[in-house]
Amino acid sequence: MRAPTRLIMLDDSSASSAAPLGPDSAPGDGATTGESDAVARIARAHAPASRPAPPRHRLLALLGPAFVAAVAYVDPGNVAANITAGARYGYALVWVLVLANAMAVLIQYQSAKLGIVTGRSLPEVLGERLGRRARLAFWGQAELVAAATDLAEVIGGAVALHLLLGLPLLTGGCMIGAVSMLLLALQERRSQRTFEGVVVGLLVAVTIGFVGGLVVAPPDWSSTAAGLVPRLRDSDSLLVAASMLGATVMPHAIYLHSSLVRDHHDEIGEGRGRRTSDDGSGGSADSTDRARDDDSGARTAVLIRATRIDVAWALAVAGAVNIALLLLAASALSGAEGTDTIEGAHAAITASLGPAVGVVFAVGLLASGLASTSVGAYAGSEIMAGLLHVRVPLLLRRAITLIPALVIIGVGAEPTWALVLSQVVLSFGIPLAIVPLMRMTGSPRLMGRWRDGAPLRWTARAAAALIIVLNMALVWLTITGRA
Repeated sequence: MRAPTRLIMLDDSSASSAAPLGPDSAPGDGATTGESDAVARIARAHAPASRPAPPRHRLLALLGPAFVAAVAYVDPGNVAANITAGARYGYALVWVLVLANAMAVLIQYQSAKLGIVTGRSLPEVLGERLGRRARLAFWGQAELVAAATDLAEVIGGAVALHLLLGLPLLTGGCMIGAVSMLLLALQERRSQRTFEGVVVGLLVAVTIGFVGGLVVAPPDWSSTAAGLVPRLRDSDSLLVAASMLGATVMPHAIYLHSSLVRDHHDEIGEGRGRRTSDDGSGGSADSTDRARDDDSGARTAVLIRATRIDVAWALAVAGAVNIALLLLAASALSGAEGTDTIEGAHAAITASLGPAVGVVFAVGLLASGLASTSVGAYAGSEIMAGLLHVRVPLLLRRAITLIPALVIIGVGAEPTWALVLSQVVLSFGIPLAIVPLMRMTGSPRLMGRWRDGAPLRWTARAAAALIIVLNMALVWLTITGRA
């Protein structure tokens, strides 16, 4: 007979490796049932695997995808629109940006929730529901939208390099393309979170570059508050408001956000695969299925709550940047000539606030172009993979999609005109992204208990209708020559 065994707790590792004595231990082993139960409780308490991460740290790990998507809301097209609005109409159109940002929060949250609940991106879900011809047609318009987005972003970055270093636009466009390929290589060869970290860093640079001017030229806060009341001065202000609102919600950001949350959560071990594969040990099959369902539901609820915080904070930053641009133009450029172009706005800012502020503005524009074009290329890749089930290497795709922007720059097209053209193309793609998203997140068959509630569904429909109407108005005014 072997000597009586007594388990001694020395450290966490010994606790986790030791096998607690069960209730069936023989009396001859020297361990009573009560003693073995106590040892088991201590072992469970000290096992590293059972020690959950602090809630704050876990929440921080879940954040990030919305900040990448938010880059689309501070691209060079937004810069041009907001500067023009502030220079022409002062503080009168602040309410437009507040309304646009509120709608953006709603739409991006729905996109992220779709990715969390289904484990698939919006293009993937669409690809499963559409026939072959419909998928090809939808992919064609989505690719056109992605190309138009990339056009504005590459041109904006090229203009920034021209302002900072005096480089020709074509040279600047090539440099923007090369740097964006390096950023995408981080996502493809390193990790999703590394890519997110770099993009968020660029977003910080954008924020500093565009908000920093308010330190030198503080706005009139009473006029800012008055600008929160919806009103329009004339028909031209309606056009400007439509362009601001229409340019805010970006189709590629809607497609991409569902992919971002899926990839992010998979990388940190909180993806749908983990949520649906965790099960208990022992017990009947029914009890195991119930435990799995309960665990999956609890994890999904945590991810959705974290996504709400992620989207709210990310879009708050993007909204603050856009409002800061309008306030800067209203306080320093009101009535100034030549602010309809980015170069003209930069020259006016430099003349009014000094060269240092002009440099900071140009740096913000550069960071905006770099971050936006990288995210746009990423979105295009996810759209193709979801709709056509074709995965082109990200760097090769980046090289191909860079060509149209460089051709337009090379033929000497006016940069601001190219930005306007890209916004018109984007206007056509917005309804085709928003409407399917609304239907999917409101579907009980697809979303189950996580479907949108009635208040959210009707609010989303109203927002979508407003966005679509204003974008169609923008397209009509542009075609008729009134834009």
